[in-house]
Amino acid sequence: MQLESKQQILERRKEIEQELLDMLKETESDFTLDHVRDAIYHEEDNDDMMKVVAMFDRGGDASELSNVLELVTDAWNFFLTKSSAVSPRPRNCWNIKIKRDKIHDPEMDKTDIPGTFNAGATLGPVNEMNMARIWNKHKQSNNTPLKRKVFVAMSGGVDSSVAAALLKKRGFDVTGVFFKPWSPDDGKAFCNWQEDRQDALRVASKIGIPFKTWDFSKDYGKEVTQYMIDSYRKGLTPNPDVMCNKEIKFGLFLKKALAEGAEYIATGHYAKVKKAGNRYRLMRGVDTNKDQSYFLYTLSSSQLKNCLFPIGEYTKQEIRKMAKRFELANHDKKDSQGVCFVGQLDMKEFLKRYIKPKRGDVKLLSGKTIGQHDGAYYYTIGQRHGLDLGIDGGPYYVISKDIKRNIIYVSVDKKDLNAKELISKNNTWVNSPKALPINAKIQIRYRGEAMSGVISKNESSKILEIKFKKPVRAIARGQSVVFYRGQEVLGGGIIS
Repeated sequence: MQLESKQQILERRKEIEQELLDMLKETESDFTLDHVRDAIYHEEDNDDMMKVVAMFDRGGDASELSNVLELVTDAWNFFLTKSSAVSPRPRNCWNIKIKRDKIHDPEMDKTDIPGTFNAGATLGPVNEMNMARIWNKHKQSNNTPLKRKVFVAMSGGVDSSVAAALLKKRGFDVTGVFFKPWSPDDGKAFCNWQEDRQDALRVASKIGIPFKTWDFSKDYGKEVTQYMIDSYRKGLTPNPDVMCNKEIKFGLFLKKALAEGAEYIATGHYAKVKKAGNRYRLMRGVDTNKDQSYFLYTLSSSQLKNCLFPIGEYTKQEIRKMAKRFELANHDKKDSQGVCFVGQLDMKEFLKRYIKPKRGDVKLLSGKTIGQHDGAYYYTIGQRHGLDLGIDGGPYYVISKDIKRNIIYVSVDKKDLNAKELISKNNTWVNSPKALPINAKIQIRYRGEAMSGVISKNESSKILEIKFKKPVRAIARGQSVVFYRGQEVLGGGIIS
């Protein structure tokens, strides 16, 4: 349900204020409504407060705003560590006394906000007099660093740059890492990675964080480039960005960062991680136009516990504004539209370097030949540009391909692209379902509509059978199919 008026937003604010106050009363705190309002609406220097303000200003839907209370609760945990005994510049809203004589939780706070902790056990009341002693006790009893260490994958673009800046502002010990990408053997790179590296380095210098360059070029070539070329040669339509995330960013990068002492890695993906008990759930990003959860479906709960997506709570427009406010030189840099590891390129021209052109027939579904093509592997299901048939009556859509005979079948009727079933292989789950079949929303391409369907297991193998309630258009073998329940990514596989 959309919040249609300012009055509804104000009413929701009041509800959240009251919920928070009720929670604080249970802990016998002396917080007042003014303290709550100050923290929620005026603490602009704190990233968590920026999230709350952004949510309200955006006038998002009710389900989104229902998450604000959880966010504000985490923010209060942050405030409790910021008394004048710790922070060089205390805020008035932090100078608050707690009535109770002791805190009952015997363990440190498990909040995901960095550097925060439960004031702890029997150390006495949480006030300015005791905060320094509590902080020192925390340092003695906790082997992890007070500032949690995170390595941020910095591409030189605005998204990863703001991700790094936000984490630095939250209090993380941030290190920026740029990946040297793959280049062809002839040395003619498809992107100016040196310039991108300089942009990332300028941002790191501006926000005051260490900067590293890791050479993953051979790994990109082996795990991503060759996979893409081999897939096209087989007549498939691969998804190199999914493989890049799986093998490089959340494979090599995660492993190496943890080995060097990082507690987390972070990227500039528009996605979110939500903790549920001992599990971690992958969620869509707030910005529906930029949501990148589709590319992250191979991640498991055990990987997500070490992953941060700082910009997933924001829209692209808000990220641009933040970049400008952080005075980042790349705040107006254009978004990259290319393949993750080589940049922007003409895919057909790229493939011609590795797969030689081969003339073949273009046929109607009736079998009538209407033209020629230069290689069936260069085309994908649903494609209508680049056929150059030179005849009237189009547009013509690629309906199917016969790679062995090098034939492309086309039709002017888009309904010929429709299907209600597919087979998925190489399936992975973020968190494994208790049983199959399950109902889910199923997405077969990035930015495609998630369609309702049923996911069932084939009894004779590890493949999954997916049946849609309504026909879907242009199912392409080799592409990723991703399963959703509401905003949560359940898992996915490869269309077979």
